[in-house]
Order: sequence, then C-alpha cells, then structure tokens
Amino acid sequence: MQIQSNLIAKYSNSPVYANGINQSGELSKKIQFLISQLGQGVEYPNENRNYCIYNEERTGEIVNLGEEALPYLENFLKTADTEEKILDALQILDKMLDKGVKGIDKMYPVLSKFNDTSSPNVQVMLAGIYRKTLVPDAFGPLAKMLIKQSFNPNSQFFDPTEEIGGAILEYIRCKSAVNTYQNNVSK
Repeated sequence: MQIQSNLIAKYSNSPVYANGINQSGELSKKIQFLISQLGQGVEYPNENRNYCIYNEERTGEIVNLGEEALPYLENFLKTADTEEKILDALQILDKMLDKGVKGIDKMYPVLSKFNDTSSPNVQVMLAGIYRKTLVPDAFGPLAKMLIKQSFNPNSQFFDPTEEIGGAILEYIRCKSAVNTYQNNVSK
C-alpha cells in the first residue's frame, strides 16, 4: 500500500520511507513519527468558528492505520501534557470510531484520566467518543461534566452541554431500547 504524504517528507530519502512506502517493514516508525506530531497546528474555536481545526492530512493517515495505531495513541495519551496534544489524539479516536475501528472502548481506563477536565474542548471530544462507545463507566463522568458546565459555563464560542447532553441521551436511549424490546418480545 503506497502512502503519499508531506508529513513524512523528511524521511523520503531514507530506506525506511522511500517514496512514502514502508520499505523495511517498520510500520511502527511511521506511526511513531505521525503520533509525535500530534498537537502541532491545533487551532481553537474563535468568534468566527465554534470548533477546533486539526491537521487533516495527519489525521487521515493515522485513521487509515486503524487498529495498528491504537497502542501508540494509548501510550501517547498516557503522557500527553498539553490540551492541544490531548485534543488531537481524541479527535483521531473519534474519526476512527466513525470509520468502524474496533478496540477504542478498551481505551477507557486511559481516556478516563481526562474526565475531570475543565476544558470544554476536551469535554466535547470525550462526550463524542463516549457516545459512540457507550462504555458503561463513562455515564457518571458525563453527568458530572454536564453539571459542571451547567453551573459554571466556561466556553464563549460554543455550548459543550449540547454534546455532553447528547451523549447522555444516547446512553439512555440505548439502555431503554434494550429494556423495552426485552419486555415486549412476543413468545
């Protein structure tokens, strides 16, 4: 599989990444390089835009690596020390979920370390991920985020309670549907 990218241009003359193709079987070096760039170029919401902007080329490359990239993202999130790095990794996980990548629900122990954040940007990304994975342990933290944002709103460019509340409603809808259909199945 040939992967074209400006992101790995610095490696284009090396035997490992000749012509953007992993020639030596060291896919992990490519993943490590891409992951090491996370957080660079993140643009926050502003008065003209109510969402963050990320490097879509890098995001696409990591998302296309699918499950192979998950251990690297998990390790990255364990040590991520800036909001930009955390957001970039979370938005990649969110896009991976949209693509159907399996195993992200198993990353909840790492993701949960961000549950008490006061960052509305991180809260929204977590809510989106939890809405798609429906990890049971995430319901309580979502409720806590909603309460915190309701009493102490701290985002001037968007309302994080919309995404957080939507995630909570998805949990309720899915749980309710299971109970409703189990109780109404004709024998």
